[in-house]
Amino acid sequence: MEQFFEKYRLYLEERRHLSAGTVDAYLLDVRQFLETTENGLAATSADIEDYISRMKSRGHAASTISRSLSSLRTFFRFLSAEGALQEDPTLYIERPKTEKQLPVILTTDEVEALLAQPKESTKKGCRDKAMLELLYATGIKVSELCGLNVDAVNLRRGLLTCTSARHSRIIPLGRPALRALGTYLKDVRPIYLQNGHALALFLNASGERLSRQGFWKLLKSYKEKAGIDKDITPHMLRHSFAAHLLENGADLNSIQEMMGFADISSTAIYTQLVENKILNVYKKAHPRAR
Repeated sequence: MEQFFEKYRLYLEERRHLSAGTVDAYLLDVRQFLETTENGLAATSADIEDYISRMKSRGHAASTISRSLSSLRTFFRFLSAEGALQEDPTLYIERPKTEKQLPVILTTDEVEALLAQPKESTKKGCRDKAMLELLYATGIKVSELCGLNVDAVNLRRGLLTCTSARHSRIIPLGRPALRALGTYLKDVRPIYLQNGHALALFLNASGERLSRQGFWKLLKSYKEKAGIDKDITPHMLRHSFAAHLLENGADLNSIQEMMGFADISSTAIYTQLVENKILNVYKKAHPRAR
């Protein structure tokens, strides 16, 4: 079985171009299912339907069940393509209906409070300030942020080149991000670099590339210091980047390009966010709104 998992991992990474976190999530979903069935790789549609029923009875959210089923579909389609199965057991299983949730975003005041927390007088604070400013300025994913190399930043032209598995995109950088990055690159990164990773843009105290887990920890710490009640995630800053751009007049095509979306329809959710905000303002402020 392990040989199939290894082949499947390579398929997800090299053919589907999925991130490391998504690959791990797919594999975990599949392993959890296989642990519940005696049929293993020869699982039937009935086995999968029973598994979904158990998830529902245990109170799992529809979105969790849908994600798990998606993982199983991808896995069993892969096995079918490899000739390991005669028929895909997920072929006729319906996906559970999920209610689409609008993303939670930070207000501009909350963003300012968060970005004000790192103390640039310290090495760590200077680095963290540069990371947070860059993440909000560009809307890149945390995996992309931690994967950046030094040559991705062009301070003179004020541009960031973000390269993913599928393509590269160029994103403008505002003055606060450029200033924070310039200070970090000049005064702090050379200190972290001693016996460290020569290519990585953001380094930890050991001189190694800062991990996503490391960034999550520092983000949580600064969120608490800023007194923000929302459960902030790196992706919330990505959503906030897009929504704030749209609020201030940016067009959807430009947002799509900067965020690396293949389809402009992916930005429609931010339009709905802005429309909801306008409606709320109108209902609260207009004397004849109610």
